Amino acid sequence: MKFKMRRAQCLGGASLLLLGAAATPAFAQEPAQNKSSTEIPAVTVTAPSPIVRRAVVPTRAPVRTTRTARVRSQPGTAEATPAAAAPAATPQQGVLPVVTNQFATVTVVPNEEIRREGGGQLGDLLFSKPGITGSSFAPGASSRPIIRGLDVNRVGVVENGTNANGASDLGEDHFVPIDPLATNQIEVVRGPAALRYGSTSIGGVISATNNRIPDALPSCAPSFQSYGMPTKAPLATAATSPCVTAETRTAFSSVDRGVESGVLLDTGGGNFAFHADAYGRTTSDYSIPGYPYLNDQSRPVNGRQPNSATRSDGASIGGSYFFQGGYIGASITQNDSLYHIPGIDGADHNTRIDGHQTKINVKGEYHPDNTAIDAVRFWAGATDYRHNEIGLADPADPNSDGVRQTFTNKEQELRIETQLMPFNARFAEVTTAFGFQAGHQELTAPSPDDPGALFNGLWDPNRNYRVAGYVFNEFKFSEQTRAQIAGRIEHVELHGSTPDFPADFLPDGTPQTSIVRNPSFTPKSGSIGLLQDLPGGMVGSITAQYVERAPKPAELFSRGGHDATATFDIGNPNLTIETAKSVEVGVRRATGPFRFEATVYYTHFDNFIYRRLTGVMCDDDFASCGAPGAELNQAVYSQRNANFRGGEFQSQLDVGAFQGGIWGIENQIDFVRATFSDGTNVPRIPPLRMGAGVFWRDDNWLMRVNLLHAFAQNNVAVIAETPTAGYNLLKAEVSYKTKLHPNAFGAREMLVGLVGNNLLNENIRNSVSYTKDEVLMPGIGVRAFANFKF
Repeated sequence: MKFKMRRAQCLGGASLLLLGAAATPAFAQEPAQNKSSTEIPAVTVTAPSPIVRRAVVPTRAPVRTTRTARVRSQPGTAEATPAAAAPAATPQQGVLPVVTNQFATVTVVPNEEIRREGGGQLGDLLFSKPGITGSSFAPGASSRPIIRGLDVNRVGVVENGTNANGASDLGEDHFVPIDPLATNQIEVVRGPAALRYGSTSIGGVISATNNRIPDALPSCAPSFQSYGMPTKAPLATAATSPCVTAETRTAFSSVDRGVESGVLLDTGGGNFAFHADAYGRTTSDYSIPGYPYLNDQSRPVNGRQPNSATRSDGASIGGSYFFQGGYIGASITQNDSLYHIPGIDGADHNTRIDGHQTKINVKGEYHPDNTAIDAVRFWAGATDYRHNEIGLADPADPNSDGVRQTFTNKEQELRIETQLMPFNARFAEVTTAFGFQAGHQELTAPSPDDPGALFNGLWDPNRNYRVAGYVFNEFKFSEQTRAQIAGRIEHVELHGSTPDFPADFLPDGTPQTSIVRNPSFTPKSGSIGLLQDLPGGMVGSITAQYVERAPKPAELFSRGGHDATATFDIGNPNLTIETAKSVEVGVRRATGPFRFEATVYYTHFDNFIYRRLTGVMCDDDFASCGAPGAELNQAVYSQRNANFRGGEFQSQLDVGAFQGGIWGIENQIDFVRATFSDGTNVPRIPPLRMGAGVFWRDDNWLMRVNLLHAFAQNNVAVIAETPTAGYNLLKAEVSYKTKLHPNAFGAREMLVGLVGNNLLNENIRNSVSYTKDEVLMPGIGVRAFANFKF
């Protein structure tokens, strides 16, 4: 291991040195004003902070003028509709988007990249991003994003400002009810995002956005003029004609014989805008390069991962009403997914999950006509989620198929934010935003097997309430120096029940009873950050955060078998608040021929909550713990201090002009090391990864080849975790986009391409996956996609 680490350090140092030598002249170069010059796409992010500072960019008329001055219109006087601006030049595909105006570290995946990369789950889409990977429990069906080694209870997933509200944080086999096929942009906040989204985002947040609640009237003018920046709310007095736009998204994949398709419609006129979309995806068992089961070589496989087929679909309809200074809108969304669970137990029992979610969202924004308040924004959502875990009770009896367990989640959420107008405090221009958040959740996990038993299902029905307030202050000392101070306080009440367990968690013959538990917590968090412009177009940042997290229901109230993790989970009602103290330093450059971001971080956790494996084996009830032949590892939720440290680097260098376009090189490296206070390893941590590639692009074409090498992960937990071999992931892609003549082709824009994945056909196992010793990642495959805008 030491030799491999030294080799990684040498390779990483040589790679960075070579790239730095090649890029040194790029810091002083002005991009050439010709067809082959790179235009940096305008990237707007809204997830990290409630303070919105939108860049001034060309927009299509009619638009609502951004009010940056202190002057307000007189009552009853309509503001003039701005004249149409000249169309912005089309940004080229494949340019690395680097965010430099946020205090948090943010990765942006724009619309075109989502279309090219595809993926049935957010974890699949983000698998190779620096500092991010996916849980890969069931590739293509159940893969939740993992940020810097933290997952489920510490990483929030939101869509259009409200929580995804499924059950993916309650079990690694549960799907994330956000499909990339219906997503327009993804923002990943690497590091603590709890100040805005709550203690469930202590490790970061994944924010997906789409147009299901329109915040702009549709434009029928030719697009490809912005990167995820829609025309904002029009004036109520602006004259707009009815307009309808449509988009189709289609793809075929060879590795799983998959087909996916989606249709999006946007229409509007006057003061109203409407959106509708529908999508579907189906795959069969995917191809694998080798034998998946490390510990059992006797099962037939036939070149495919057994029991890995999927089917999902969804639809949504929404609309917005625009008025003077703002808008209000709502949407209703239905997500359905039926997918199989790979692995030995899943294949033997034909295990699959049949999930359904109905979600209602409301959001709005208002810019009042006064000198104190710049904007008021709100988000509200209500979710009804349910999934059945279906399988054979007896693998030898086909007639024993049925529901083995049911998970339900009924959740409501409200968030309101008010951004004040900037004011001059002499030493700095100060902008303040404060917010209020409240939520309620009811969870159940019953099983039809042995109803009424003390250990029926994973936990008894439980509920929780949460309310929070937060404030963000940004200080603009100069155009080059900015600072941020933020704080949050929340109160969480949980109500559930758990049995009384012996101190050694071994059955002693004493009858157990269920005891009502009503813990409550008041987490408090704060942060301070500094942004400083540096020479050469670089921006440096340093942030320090103190974040507290309240335990979640599964950590407090679990008391049964959990097949996804192969554990018998025992919750701990005596858990206390988890605390994270983190420092992060970064340097970024978003403009010019050399673009990069580099970040290092250190986080110390007090009372880190984790599943502690006791070494005892159990079956489906506590009385079986310690019995011979039991199959589930007993896991008791416990707390210890832990340290996480790591770093990420990614860059892109435009080397020069070639054949009317630009060719260049790009690379990345990321690592995280996580240990408990006694030096033992935190389980299921991603390995050191290094990657590099070459690209060529022009206004229409993008061609790229990348190789990502993951080193072996030998830093494993003492109990029930095995080392994971390294791998090489080779990808290649070619895509073409162009405008079409609608009279001749019907469509006005086209984006088509081919993407090859795992072209070396390597056996790839994901070290963070609970099923890695039984589930291989998909083998060599080609994905063909086509997007048309009408």
